[in-house]
Amino acid sequence: MLASPSAGLAYHELFRAGRGSRWWSILGVFTLLALMVVVIPIGLTVVFLVGYAVAGSDVGAALDRLVDLDDPTPVSLAYLNLSLAAAIPVVLGLVWLLHALRPGWASSVRGRLRWGWLATCFALAFAALVVTVLVSALLPAQGADTSMDGGLNDFTTTTRDFALVVLLLTPLQAAGEEYAFRGYLTQAFGGLLGSRWVAVLGPALLFALAHGAQDLPVFFDRFAFGVVSGILVIATGGLEAGIAMHVLNNWLAFGLALAFGDMASTLNPTGGSWWSIPVTLTQSLAFLGLTLLVARRMGVESRTGEPVLVARNPPV
Repeated sequence: MLASPSAGLAYHELFRAGRGSRWWSILGVFTLLALMVVVIPIGLTVVFLVGYAVAGSDVGAALDRLVDLDDPTPVSLAYLNLSLAAAIPVVLGLVWLLHALRPGWASSVRGRLRWGWLATCFALAFAALVVTVLVSALLPAQGADTSMDGGLNDFTTTTRDFALVVLLLTPLQAAGEEYAFRGYLTQAFGGLLGSRWVAVLGPALLFALAHGAQDLPVFFDRFAFGVVSGILVIATGGLEAGIAMHVLNNWLAFGLALAFGDMASTLNPTGGSWWSIPVTLTQSLAFLGLTLLVARRMGVESRTGEPVLVARNPPV
């Protein structure tokens, strides 16, 4: 029988209500890593290659193009997005199978994704993004990978295909990363060490490192994003705020790339300027402040209510 958290648990404490041993969290972290780095990419590659074979394409050449993010195609972007989106069912499955909790507890302290609150977070993230764009326009060049100086790109069939992938699959990709880093890893770190700050900073550091080689300003930008999202997960009791900000960030980045730049530089940002730090802090602090203020006024729950079942390992 699945356990249900006792009243008063914060998001990062929810694994206390499942199987008590910390070894389950350790096993879960390594299982998540193995599935997302090895198993899911291989399985998805096979699916794509079967599709290419059925279509009569050169499978060898298709494989090279599929994993080449230095010169991405709409198909390779779709492959990347689906690989990361797979974290959603993976995390839900781990919460159920390893921790004996209903999968919805990966989403929030209400045991489900709070759709009304998610919509509100999208509005707040949009407001913070507008402020950020205005601040960015007032500062010197931030080493951005996309510049508007070269004029608007031509609209081609490739542009159309990229736009469809970005519109339809980028939200799933962003949500997948949130479920993995701010979801499972936050709960696993919280279950292992019991510290909310470790539960925030640990996943934020891993999130930044997971993006590979990058200049220090780019690393700081991603780390700051992870810290803000992690704080909001615990302060609002769920993943909704992080998902909203992540989706809008990616839509903006890919949209600018399609309109003025190119996908390769957006997917592989290397050049950064320290002038990007004020921009990063503007967005992070604006979104953090707005979300905390609105969450308080709306009475958004940050801790669990009364349980349906008695927790197996209630907090002391």
